[in-house]
Amino acid sequence: MKTEDIALFHRIVETGSLVEAADILNVPKSTLSRRLQTLEDELNVKLFHRQSRAMTLTASGSHFYNKTTPLLASLEQTFSELSGQEAAVTGHLRILIFPIPEILHITHAIFEFMDLNPELTVELIVSSEPKDMIRNNIDLAFMLEDAFNENEMVARHVISETVHFFASPEYLARAGTPTMPEELDGHNSILFRYPNGRIFNEVPFGKDRIISVKGNLCVNSLGTCLEAALMGRGIALMPLPIAQEYVDNGKLVMLFKDIEPYEGKCFLVYPSRRFISLASQRFIDHVLRAIDECLQNGACDREARTKGAIKPLI
Repeated sequence: MKTEDIALFHRIVETGSLVEAADILNVPKSTLSRRLQTLEDELNVKLFHRQSRAMTLTASGSHFYNKTTPLLASLEQTFSELSGQEAAVTGHLRILIFPIPEILHITHAIFEFMDLNPELTVELIVSSEPKDMIRNNIDLAFMLEDAFNENEMVARHVISETVHFFASPEYLARAGTPTMPEELDGHNSILFRYPNGRIFNEVPFGKDRIISVKGNLCVNSLGTCLEAALMGRGIALMPLPIAQEYVDNGKLVMLFKDIEPYEGKCFLVYPSRRFISLASQRFIDHVLRAIDECLQNGACDREARTKGAIKPLI
């Protein structure tokens, strides 16, 4: 019985479909079906009820899935211990990245990890839309703190970023410049929808206040939020690196400069109920170290402020 076949069985369980699992794993459906049949023959049990559009676990299949999940995790850990920290890893990683200002540095860290492990393949998914990590076979994700369910994920804090209010001089000339938080209620704010579906209309103000805002435009992209602010559509709450260049050249004005800004956090997350692969373990260690070094020498801040950093996100 091959460990890889058990891992493939887990992916079929998590997607609920042989076709979807084959698409995500980039293997022919016939190959996946054959390997599943081989596994069932070796176990001498039926693992799935096969239906035209979906596959559901039998009682034996459910038992096998629950029992092998911790076993696979333990096996990966054993491989890691035996191979040593210098050994290259293989396999495939699917990584979801929320479009944050530091996206370029994150991708650079991923490329470095790939260079260290040339037999590894990686798929990057940049999206602000909600995705089920289990069903979509996503191994790791970089997400904002309000974008995931903490009960279902293991989360490692990787980046913090100050968040400020910005508006264009044209908007402020037309609508007036708010000087107190209570005045935001009378302004048009550019709302933001998080990947979990929640509209960000209860926003942090400073370190310890939450205020309500309203507006006639809601977006789910930081790039679009920036563009709307530049075009005078309203007041936007954004990370400083996104707006800094435009504050410097006068196209945006930072509001409430005397108030200590809110600090947003980005986390590296992975599903708590799935075993973590050796490739994922090594990647987590690498990217945490790379981002820490970047923050210490200030490179993250410089990269995030480059003009090209925001363009792919619009």
